[in-house]
Amino acid sequence: MSAPPGVNAQLRQLVHYHLDNGFVENALFLAGRLHALDPRSPDAAHLLALCNFRLGRYKQALDDARSKNAHTQHLGCAYVFAQACLALGRYEQGAQVLEKVRGLWAGRNHWNKHSETSRRHVPDSAACYCMLGKLYAAHGDSKKAIDYFVDALKINSFMWDAFTGLCDIGAVVRPHNIFKITPDMLPPVPASSNFHSRLNGRSTRPNSYHDAENPFGNGQDIHDEQAMMGEVGGPVQMRPITSRVRTKTNPEGDQTDIPRPVHQNGHKRTVSGHSLQQSQPQPQPQSQPPPQPHPHSQPQSQPLDLTAAPPRRSVRLLNSITQIRPSSSRPGGTSSRELESKERRELRRARAAAPTKPRSATGSTVGRVVSGNRKPHVDTSEPSKPESRPTSVAATAVAPPPRMAPPADTSRERERERDALSWLLDLLLKIASGYRHLSRYDAAKALEAFGVVPKTQRETPWVLAQIGKAHYERTHYAEAASTFRKIREMAPSSAEHMEVYSNTLWQLRDEVALGHLAHTLMDQDRLSPQAWCALGNASSINGQHDEAVKCFSRATQLDPKFAYAFTLQGHEHVANEEFDKAMAAYRNAISADNRHYNGWYGLGNVYERLGKYEVAEKHYRAAAEINQNNAMLLVRVGLVLDRMKKTEPALLQFENAIKIEPRSVMARFRKSQVLLKLNVPQEALHELLYLKDAAPDDPNIHFLLGRCYKKLRDRASAIRHLTIAMNLDPKSHGVIKEVMESIDQEDDGAWSSEDEH
Repeated sequence: MSAPPGVNAQLRQLVHYHLDNGFVENALFLAGRLHALDPRSPDAAHLLALCNFRLGRYKQALDDARSKNAHTQHLGCAYVFAQACLALGRYEQGAQVLEKVRGLWAGRNHWNKHSETSRRHVPDSAACYCMLGKLYAAHGDSKKAIDYFVDALKINSFMWDAFTGLCDIGAVVRPHNIFKITPDMLPPVPASSNFHSRLNGRSTRPNSYHDAENPFGNGQDIHDEQAMMGEVGGPVQMRPITSRVRTKTNPEGDQTDIPRPVHQNGHKRTVSGHSLQQSQPQPQPQSQPPPQPHPHSQPQSQPLDLTAAPPRRSVRLLNSITQIRPSSSRPGGTSSRELESKERRELRRARAAAPTKPRSATGSTVGRVVSGNRKPHVDTSEPSKPESRPTSVAATAVAPPPRMAPPADTSRERERERDALSWLLDLLLKIASGYRHLSRYDAAKALEAFGVVPKTQRETPWVLAQIGKAHYERTHYAEAASTFRKIREMAPSSAEHMEVYSNTLWQLRDEVALGHLAHTLMDQDRLSPQAWCALGNASSINGQHDEAVKCFSRATQLDPKFAYAFTLQGHEHVANEEFDKAMAAYRNAISADNRHYNGWYGLGNVYERLGKYEVAEKHYRAAAEINQNNAMLLVRVGLVLDRMKKTEPALLQFENAIKIEPRSVMARFRKSQVLLKLNVPQEALHELLYLKDAAPDDPNIHFLLGRCYKKLRDRASAIRHLTIAMNLDPKSHGVIKEVMESIDQEDDGAWSSEDEH
């Protein structure tokens, strides 16, 4: 039994309805019915793939999108295919498909075309550029990723993913050149439209479909792109999703009187093929027969818009045609039209069988806008004339309808929209500046940038998480913990960034708070990798390194790109002296994120422990190149240089570390060690006295002070500090006593960083 006309259009409307309301399972079921009715339709394949993708069934979405090679013909299918490839790790394959269909999306711009009353179910060029950037970034091709992210931001400054992608890659970005008003954001105000409505994606024009575009790129209207939820005819108002499709009987069901929008032949296109100046539609009386086309007239249901685009040929040529066929605009249009015109012809024939009558506000129709439907009768030139009189194309060409005068408050509305955009872009600029500094590990500048963000925006979980991470990078663990506690109060069910919070508590040795956090996160979501990281840190702080390794391994199974979990796993292997396993874990962390400097640091630490100082130096320098504001990384470089007997280069590294972090106790301590080795005790004493005030209970500082005073032949001071060191660290009694007994002997100056206590 064959389906009656109009079933395909009704199914599309139902699929979009369920997708918009979050009933994806329902949408998938109905998309399956649609695909069964028309298995060769790329439009049906797109809806089926989209439903499976939103349900997380990425492999099935991939298969649906490439059914009958739909991903090479339909933009929606190509985009879902690319998204599925990104989720499945097939980055290069997804990028290649999206680049092959560049002709379908290049030049599209959906700026201000998404709102509460309109939707676009195929992407524009900014979205495609951003998707290509993500695919190439995941593939490891940073150069192409940067190019595509930049292209996306040139079209849409609010493409936040593209900006963060650039920062995460390590590209040099200037937020001031990105987050600013561009001419595209404030288009010229049409004389017959309200600017405020245009910026919100709504139109005050009756019978307008918001420039519905074609995912095939052939200039024909298509169902996916016309998923509108506003009223078609009459003034803009909230109406049921029904009363959309307004058709009219036509003796030639295979033709359409809607002029075809043109993409590539240079002609300017109108909005959905309709005039920009349309008056209130007049309902046709039920008894009135369908108007017959005149050999030299344009049917009244489709007035020709000559104010939006000049005549394509001469007036003589326009007078010689009776209907404008979409296939006449560009060669090859007929083959593309066959993909979507069957349902429209069926729907027209079904409408032609019944008498035409006025449509009420609650009348039931096909809910989604169907490509090819005709608009209600309108008279653009003389509203007082009878509706049955056809409008001559030649007459219209000679005397186009006058434009309406712009509203008196257009300038005020435009200024109001400019102010709103300026405020929003300024807000994003402040947040982006902080994120940029943090991505370059310049935590001090990041905190300064986030500090100027308005309080209402700063006191939100995402911004506070960035502030907490900045404090963590500066080793200000108390401030970081306080910030993350505030996040837990605001969003107690969120696990985002909680791995940093658990690391902060581990650094503070707060076993109680860490254990409570781990168990709370596990109760909330056992499939969260952050929860397993917190549990692993809780096990590690109690010395249960094997249990911690299991927890971190589980986190990496849940998220194979979770570089931090691999690094923590490596730290636990080092604690167990399982250096081969530790190196494997650190390498996995670097593979997941090449800019994860902790992984490079971990490899350097392993090689240092194995005595391979040259290899260790190489990895430490790689980490320091990524994070140029971490004093500890430079200290580690200096340590391995010192152990390779490169004393003066080691001293330079310690001095650079002090420049980055003047309060770094470790950097000053190592510098004083090298100065003693170089027989510069007076400079070493200056550093040690600073350290004594900063950490008065550190036995290592007092021990080094004793040796320094020994070199300066200050016997009393040397004995005093050596005695303090012995009292603070009784385990080192033997070593300290040996130095005290030789206090009257000449110091050989052989002190190095290997002599640690």
